[in-house]
Amino acid sequence: MTDAPEPAGSEQPPAPRPARATPLGLYDKPKPDLITPVEVIAIALSAVWLLGAGIFFVFVSSGPESETESGGLRFLMTMLAVFMPVAMIWVAATAARASRVMREESQRLQSAIDAIRQAYIAQQQGGHMRAESSVARKLDEIAAATRKTETALATFQSRRDDRARLAPLAPAPAVDDQPTLALGTQASDMVPVLSTEDFIRALNFPETAEDESGFASLRRALKDRAAKQLIQAAQDVLTLLSQDGIYMDDLRPDRARPEVWRQFAQGARGRPIAALGGIRDRSSLALTNARMKQDPIFRDAAHHFLRRFDKTFAGFEKNASDGEISALADTRTARAFMLLGRCAGTFD
Repeated sequence: MTDAPEPAGSEQPPAPRPARATPLGLYDKPKPDLITPVEVIAIALSAVWLLGAGIFFVFVSSGPESETESGGLRFLMTMLAVFMPVAMIWVAATAARASRVMREESQRLQSAIDAIRQAYIAQQQGGHMRAESSVARKLDEIAAATRKTETALATFQSRRDDRARLAPLAPAPAVDDQPTLALGTQASDMVPVLSTEDFIRALNFPETAEDESGFASLRRALKDRAAKQLIQAAQDVLTLLSQDGIYMDDLRPDRARPEVWRQFAQGARGRPIAALGGIRDRSSLALTNARMKQDPIFRDAAHHFLRRFDKTFAGFEKNASDGEISALADTRTARAFMLLGRCAGTFD
């Protein structure tokens, strides 16, 4: 009985190839050499020593005094004299090889650490750029909404002024010879008074893109002239600080008592208000100090922000309670003031 022929065109599935490990290159553990120059030198020294010792004892044992001098002590001393230097040679060779292996491992580990550090810095810079673009986009949207509101108010104001100018033309009973002057209402007079809660929340800026209450407080604060100037100055310094990887959420300053903040609002400077400089992060202080010295744009923005914070907080303190002062001291804007004030010497 013959086997049936296989149909034409049928092919056997290819055998799976064995998986090969991906080489790690520089970070892969090097294969140890079986014989290194250290072992070669140790073998040569051992052979020379053993040959010399063998020749020496052969000639000594053939002398006339060799028959009278014998015993276990002489044999032990002979073995020690022959093999002790050989053992010391190999101990030194082993130590030299271990030292070389440790140096290679140290260099490989240092290269891996450097690569990890560079990858981390690149990742952080990429994240910072994305965060800055997101924050800038949100602030642009807020600015656009603010401009629309101001345009509507200006339009309303101009209409009121037109009606006021036309009012004297209408017939009215004359009471006296002095004409009546129609005074228009300024747009700033129509803006509601900014509440303390909205002011504090605006200085902390919205937490996330979904923080609707934070954005609402920020829009209301931008309608107040003094608050708007401080918020814009704080936005500038926070953006510049983020370029160096300094974020206010990462700082954990020491809290100062409300009495110290009140002393600052009333004009105290130097040691009496040193507790306000509660930023202890050395890396942030070092980076900010270097930026203050090297970057004139950053230095001007920082001093402008410190002046605006000083002036605005002086007015805020007059009607604020201790709890409200403590809440403001925990905002991102207040933390930026602590960091920049310490670098500028406000608390020295």
